[in-house]
Amino acid sequence: MDDLWLVVGLGNPGPGYAGNRHNVGQMVLAQLADRLSSSFKNHRANASVAEGRSFPAGPKLVLAKPNTFMNVSGGPVAALLRFYKIEPSRLIVLHDELDIPFDSVRLKFGGGHGGHNGIRDIIAATGTGDFTRVRIGIGRPPGRQPAADFVLRDFTGEERATLPNLLDEAADATQLIATDGLTAAQLKFHTARP
Repeated sequence: MDDLWLVVGLGNPGPGYAGNRHNVGQMVLAQLADRLSSSFKNHRANASVAEGRSFPAGPKLVLAKPNTFMNVSGGPVAALLRFYKIEPSRLIVLHDELDIPFDSVRLKFGGGHGGHNGIRDIIAATGTGDFTRVRIGIGRPPGRQPAADFVLRDFTGEERATLPNLLDEAADATQLIATDGLTAAQLKFHTARP
């Protein structure tokens, strides 16, 4: 189906991880589900899935949260692509990105995993890196704090104040990719803010 997209939000399962920086992809996915007036249901691909359209004639979005830990997201993603008969080129993965400043969104198609274990596992499971990534900036850890500890911590109070704007921007970018294409979305969201 040429109007069908699989949108995967990466994160770790369970309430203990829900507010972590590593789970920002799933936070955006929750925002998208609200916009589509859709709720998540368990799927046999070891994921929770919600389906809907941004507007009546718009593309259909299959929103998916793997029920696995971030580092083994690939199995559920590959299973969902097969189940829905979606090509990887119509896969959008929402994930946290250390190398982008907090409160910024960057969009790209293809490439390597850049050290992100969730992306690494999806590439390994699907056999390709040719999918779209919505990279949600969480910034670098302060001082000498290890990155692995930083991503598994909740956003600070100051960050939480602007987090809703970041989630909105990433959700807007995802919907624009599905309706108007990646180039149009990059033109809008890569332009410096005033």
